[in-house]
Formats: sequence, C-alpha cells, structure tokens
Amino acid sequence: MNYFMPTRLYTGQGCISCHADALRKLGTTCAIITSGNAAVVSGALGDAQDALASCGISSFVYNKITANPSVSSCIEAGRLAHENGAQFILGIGGGSPLDAAKAIAVFATNPALDEAGFYAMAWEHDPLPIALIGTTAGTGSEVTKVAVLTDGAHRKHSIHDDRLYGAVAFGDSRHTHTCPQPVTLSCGVDVLAHATESYFSRKADEISRAFAVRAIRLALEPLAAAVEGSPSAAQREQLYDASILGGLAINTTGTCFPHNVGYYLTENYDVPHGFACAVFMPAMLDTVRAYDPAYAAAFYDEIGASEEAYVSLVKSCLPDLGIHMAADEISAAVPRWANNGSVKNTRAEVTMEDIRTILTSMFA
Repeated sequence: MNYFMPTRLYTGQGCISCHADALRKLGTTCAIITSGNAAVVSGALGDAQDALASCGISSFVYNKITANPSVSSCIEAGRLAHENGAQFILGIGGGSPLDAAKAIAVFATNPALDEAGFYAMAWEHDPLPIALIGTTAGTGSEVTKVAVLTDGAHRKHSIHDDRLYGAVAFGDSRHTHTCPQPVTLSCGVDVLAHATESYFSRKADEISRAFAVRAIRLALEPLAAAVEGSPSAAQREQLYDASILGGLAINTTGTCFPHNVGYYLTENYDVPHGFACAVFMPAMLDTVRAYDPAYAAAFYDEIGASEEAYVSLVKSCLPDLGIHMAADEISAAVPRWANNGSVKNTRAEVTMEDIRTILTSMFA
C-alpha cells in the first residue's frame, strides 16, 4: 500500500463555522476564488466570508473562473492575489474553481511565471497555502494534489504535485442542494468514473479499492434518485461523501483512459466533464473484463450490483450527446493518446486501435 493525503478535512452541516479556526492558521488576508454566481446561490460564499470575518481575516473575491478553467485566468487571478498581498487562497465551488485555486496559489507566489513554466513546475517559490470548499458532489478535488486546466491551445492537462494539496478542506452537503439536475448527474457520474477507474487502475491497492468500493455503494441510491428528479437531503449528503471517497481513491491511483479520452469531448464538443468521462465507462468495463475476468467479477461482487445493473445506471445518467465524428477526425485524434499515462494506467492492454474502435463504434 502507498497512501498520502495531508489535507485536514472537515465535513458535515455547519463545518465551516465550527472549524473556522483552521483558516486563522493560514494567514490574515485571503483571495477567494469562485465561478460566477454559484458560490453565492449555494450559500457557501456567505458561510466562508462569515468564517473569515470571525477570524479577523480580510478577503477579496475573484469570480471569473469558468468551466474547464484556463491557465490564463489563473495567471490573472494569481497576479491579482500577489498585488493584494493575499497570504492564502480559498477556492469555493466544483472542480473548476477548486483546481483553479491550486494553480492560482502557484502564480500568486510566482507572478512572472508563464504557462510553460507552470506545466514544467519551474516554480521558484512554493504556492500559497490553499483552503477548499466543495459545492458539488463529484470532483473530489478537495482531497487531491491534482489540478486540471485548459492551456492556450484549448487542450486539457492535469498537473500533479504534493504542494497542491489543500491545507484544509470543508464539505457541507447543504451547499450542493442548489445544483440543478444536469449538474447533479454529471458530477455524480464523475464520482462513479473516479471510483471505477481507480479500482481498475494498475496502481490500485487495498486502501484505494476500499475507498472506491465505498464511494460506489454510497452513490448508487442518490444517483438513481437524481435520474428520477432530485435526491433528498440525506441522499445528497451520501453523494457528497461518495465524492470525497472517490477523490481519495484517485489520489492514490490516478485515472484510466475514460478520463483522458473524455477530455477530447469536452474540448471539442463542450460535453461536461463527468458525462465526457462516464460515456466511456461501459467500454472500459468491457475491456477490463476481457483482460482479467476474475478481477472484474470481484468488482461487481464488492459494489453489490451486477454488471448489467451498473452499466444501466451509468447510461441512465447520460444525456444524448448528439456527437458525430468523421473517420478522418478520429484518425487525427487517436495519436494524442499514444504513451498517455491514463491509458497505460488501465488494468488492460489498451492500444490506439482499441481507442479508434471505441470512438468509431460510439460516434461514427
């Protein structure tokens, strides 16, 4: 086993106000990173500002983070944080603001850094301390050292570094209650993608599998309810807990090919991240079952669902993506996954021809 996760994690109703003192340790000036109005509507921004004020911490808000955040926006926010003397960064939202907050913490201490230097991790100074507040049940970014950003060429890349862990993270599931059904479903199937890909990672071990299995078992009921309408408050809490467990799982193992192939759908067809990953999950399950049927059978035994039932739930969460790819587009795309870490991480031999076949069967 190989496990490391240094973030202090608090979850439960009112956890931000109950544990506000954890923020006091990070500094006296804070840059709050959010996207648009979601942090306001969910109540998370107000809870955070109240907690900061109770500790005598001054703050300002940068709310220009979009879905699939760009490196350029993180550079802008990081320089703003530097100019305003921020001593720590507080990200509030789903995966996009939380991932952006990690990058902004880097640019705040390295304001002259450019995109190339960021990805090369040529950081002269360590990032500012990071605090994270989740408002969706799906990302798991609260407990990982990963940030996924979109570069200047509109390509998504993940960066992994122990310095990107949050010093503290808060998860109050009440902040997820305002998520509309499409967001709940997209984030929810991202939980299943994280947990399933982690289980079928070549790096999976006893700890990561325990997190992955528990995440799936917790997520099954709330996701089925989300397909029919809206989960109850208790079910949303289950789904948030599942999201954290899924993050803990991939924190050890990383993801498999559905995540990286899914990036292509997000970049080129604006498919939300969770849907873009989960649409490839049935293909991955077919692939790993053929490669190691005993291991695959153990997975379904552990999650308490048959393959048919599990795949059916995943598919019921997905919208009609309406994607059509010409053969030449697929041929042009496939080389990007040669020697890709997520493809190699899959517990099966996945070739470029396999990916071509999957894309052709689904979208041609």
